[in-house]
Amino acid sequence: MSRELLILISYIEAALLVVILSIGLNQVRKRLIIISNGLGELGGMLATVESQHLRGLAKWVADINGPLQVITGVLPGIAAKAALVVRKATGG
Repeated sequence: MSRELLILISYIEAALLVVILSIGLNQVRKRLIIISNGLGELGGMLATVESQHLRGLAKWVADINGPLQVITGVLPGIAAKAALVVRKATGG
């Protein structure tokens, strides 16, 4: 092969590489747009679920947490009394 032919083939190879890479990047761009749109819809749906369902639960959580705080406050005393009973029962 002549030198000119090798240079021409090298230019064609480089141009073909650029074309193939641009096609691949364009496909990636299209897929990323689809993913972005899907994430936007998901975010909207999650906001709807939060506003319609989860905010109503906040009062219930507060109603449940109040008594649970009282229970956790008295547990150390109950544990100490139980330990005392165990010591008396086992002779320790």
